[in-house]
Amino acid sequence: MKQAALGGGNPVLYHQSVPSFSMPEWAAAAGYDGVVLDLQHGELGLEAACGILRSLPRQSAYSYARVGSVDPAPVLRLLDSGARGIIAPAIESRAEAEALVAAVHYPPVGNRSLGPSRPALYQGASYTEAGNRAVSAIAQIETKTGVDRAEEIISTPGLDSIYIGPADLAVSYGLPGRGDWADGPVREAIAHLREVTTAHGVTLGIYSGQPAYAAGLFAASLVDYVALGIDLVLLNRAFADTIAALDSARSSGSTA
Repeated sequence: MKQAALGGGNPVLYHQSVPSFSMPEWAAAAGYDGVVLDLQHGELGLEAACGILRSLPRQSAYSYARVGSVDPAPVLRLLDSGARGIIAPAIESRAEAEALVAAVHYPPVGNRSLGPSRPALYQGASYTEAGNRAVSAIAQIETKTGVDRAEEIISTPGLDSIYIGPADLAVSYGLPGRGDWADGPVREAIAHLREVTTAHGVTLGIYSGQPAYAAGLFAASLVDYVALGIDLVLLNRAFADTIAALDSARSSGSTA
């Protein structure tokens, strides 16, 4: 996520793990700024993800995809379909960050192949320069090792953003896999990553399932953007709330 694209705001995305064309429309209507198509977890495959990307508005700066690994082949197809950012999980070294940058950016920054499959996907005098400006290489740090090597990872030339996976990060510290830590090593890691990303002009994001916790991170200027919720979790919550409301109304004898 490019700093210039942020424009002083705090974009809110969500994780999509099912192959639905409708989900991004409903999320956008509710006020979300974008989506992370999650090919690492869930049911979403490469073909479906590429189709969804082609259905999203071209002007969306936050049409992202999280891959299972830094394999240039699927990364290239996602980018050519319109992804504006690639999130690579569990980055723990400079070499892994360099591989991500190489797969995401055109030369001279990386080695992405020039084979556009959509007309005028990037607007500018130079297609490759415009593409490099439009697309973000996003390294996910979600282990203690990644935090310990934050300086070498974040200083990688061409890296645009860091994305924190707080639950896996907590597990790597021997803690329960929660994502709403207000203190302790996970909170300290967030603060440390904020310091290093600021020093290198790289943005910082995080996953959160709790709106109040995300608001607190924004208020403390600890992150630039957040992915708030996962489609299946949000649906599960809506299903549970609806049935609970029905049961409550039936037990009270309400007919309203």
